[in-house]
Amino acid sequence: MDLWSLLFEPFAEFTFMRRALVACFALALGCGPVGVLLMLRRMSLIGDAMSHAVLPGAAIGFLIAGLNIWAMGLGGLIAGLSVALLSGLVTRMTALREDASFAGFYLISLSLGVLIVSTRGSNVDLLHVLFGTILAVDDASLLTVAAIATLSLAVLAVIYRPLIVECFDPGFLRAVGGGGSVYHVLFLVLVVVNLVAGFQALGTLMAVGLMMLPAAASRFWAGQVWSMSAVAIVIAMLSGWLGLLVSYHTDLPSGPAIVITAGVFYAVSIIAGPVGGIVHRFIPRRHLEA
Repeated sequence: MDLWSLLFEPFAEFTFMRRALVACFALALGCGPVGVLLMLRRMSLIGDAMSHAVLPGAAIGFLIAGLNIWAMGLGGLIAGLSVALLSGLVTRMTALREDASFAGFYLISLSLGVLIVSTRGSNVDLLHVLFGTILAVDDASLLTVAAIATLSLAVLAVIYRPLIVECFDPGFLRAVGGGGSVYHVLFLVLVVVNLVAGFQALGTLMAVGLMMLPAAASRFWAGQVWSMSAVAIVIAMLSGWLGLLVSYHTDLPSGPAIVITAGVFYAVSIIAGPVGGIVHRFIPRRHLEA
């Protein structure tokens, strides 16, 4: 097998592979920066919780209209935003911390979603919702994913500076009347809409993988927020491309193959990354001499 057949021929020959690749690239553009900001705000596990929180809404949309991106997306968006708002409300009105509040609501949402699909649909339906069907992405899904990625980048560009300040010193932003809560809510909305975009392709359980693994890996290759976001986008795109090739050549499920490929990038980054990686920290470097 030559290099062309190994790396490019599946995309040149099959339309469904090209659609899946475009969907991965569009997801990477939105999920990369959002994942980096989640990591910097120490909300990585909350991103995972939010990916489960969209399940009951997506399940209800699926049972009503089948694999319809608009019905499932709208249902997932309503469920995700409801969990985000309820968790924030409980955090502010009680002594419960935000991570515990999210954990409680996401477990209820996950159980409710699985219960809805199990009682009204089949095991195949449940697998579609949980693990997605990236090789069956249609025009409507592609347009939705591309629109959400464009919206995410545009909103992040507008709120970038106050959001960064809110990440590192939320007390300062509140003290100067900068509206930290507004940016926090806007950011949570971006997290939810990107997870809604991702679940159609990778399922509710896998969507967060393409958001968080490239973001965590980028921490070992760059030191600034913009450069980490750029690295996360590149790693997410490479994970989509290589994961689809692994799936095609080995006949493995495409969603898990993409996320595992992102996991390989993460493991390599931990070991070889120049910014705090294991090799860089424990192997002494030569000192520069005048």
